[in-house]
Amino acid sequence: MRTASLLENLKMAFRALRTNKLRSALTMLGIIIGVSAVITLLSVGRGVEDYIADAFSSIGTNLLFVLPGSPEETAGSGPKQIVQGSTVLGPALTERDADALRDPLRAPEVKRVAPEKQSVAFVSARGNSRRTVVSGATPEYSLARSWPVVAGRFLSEGDLAANARVVVLGQSVARELFPDGRDPIDQIVRVNQMPYRVIGILEKKGGSLFGDVDDQVVIPLSTSQTDLPAFRTRAGLPVVSFIYVQIEDDSQRAAATRQIVEIIRDQHNIDYRDEDDFSVYSQADFLAAFGAITGVVTLFLSAIASISLLVGGIGIMNIMLVTVTERTREIGLRKAVGAKRRDILAQFLVEATTLSLSGGLVGIGLGVSGALVISRLLEGFTASVSLGAIGLAVGFSVAVGLFFGLYPALRASRLNPIDALRYE
Repeated sequence: MRTASLLENLKMAFRALRTNKLRSALTMLGIIIGVSAVITLLSVGRGVEDYIADAFSSIGTNLLFVLPGSPEETAGSGPKQIVQGSTVLGPALTERDADALRDPLRAPEVKRVAPEKQSVAFVSARGNSRRTVVSGATPEYSLARSWPVVAGRFLSEGDLAANARVVVLGQSVARELFPDGRDPIDQIVRVNQMPYRVIGILEKKGGSLFGDVDDQVVIPLSTSQTDLPAFRTRAGLPVVSFIYVQIEDDSQRAAATRQIVEIIRDQHNIDYRDEDDFSVYSQADFLAAFGAITGVVTLFLSAIASISLLVGGIGIMNIMLVTVTERTREIGLRKAVGAKRRDILAQFLVEATTLSLSGGLVGIGLGVSGALVISRLLEGFTASVSLGAIGLAVGFSVAVGLFFGLYPALRASRLNPIDALRYE
């Protein structure tokens, strides 16, 4: 199609839109709704993926997670632990497992090992109380989790060896226990009524996929085994909730995972024919699992929203058929003065595409606005509007215009000029 002819067809298309403003707006409504919904949903889906990635990166970098229970159990409802009194009869991880993973000869790819025992307890100070997560940890915990202190210090090997009653507070707990702004360092707080001296305040991490990460306190692992409810295996070994294993670089992940599996299988006396009673996951594994879920949900919702595009396309076909009928004499006149079938076909295809693309551009604007509104309403969440989503919306708009405008355009191009001129 020549440039001059295309420009002329575009002028005629916009003239038709201006002439029938209300009809054009109603016709574009389905396209506007469909495109805006798809843009918003894709942006929110991308934002959720980024939010999950940030949540896992906030845990630490290059981490592997060792959890009790087989992969099938951890992927389902959790390990089938049977507890009698304070003895765990089912799958469990112990401090001895963590010590074995620290052996540089058996696990050369492992950089740092940080076992953690989680409990829930009441922490109080000066009449203020809060029920929070208490993490029994080792000095490596702060480095593995990339979670430094902003005041005071973290746990030391001396604290661990002495079963010291010292505590490092998360920001939310510090703010709740000391609302007057008093410096918590060297103050006494009570954990389940037992006095602990505050030695540090953790850096603020904020809310994430896992709730308020700052709503926890950290005490020495050895102290948590004596002061808080603790479990042991049948062999009398102290149980931990899970073990963080940090590696130097993500390229070492596969080798480190093999070493971890071999060491813990040996620690648990698992025969080569038996299944593991533990699981090893990386941050990439969790991201892939959550990404697959959010991807399916986003795709499903986008497919539902795309129905509006189909409805809008049918509306465009309908209005273009009406337009062809209304302008039958015009078509006959153009053919009488020399216009060819392809000229008539191009004219009505351009009009249909212009109608659809105009609706698509309005829909993109509304979709981006919707994504920004959602980002403002949800604290800590940012919907990510990608150029790919916008390009997809524009492509869909053009495709809908071409597809649903083709039949009316063909019908217009096939009109007999004599019959068209006679049309009343």
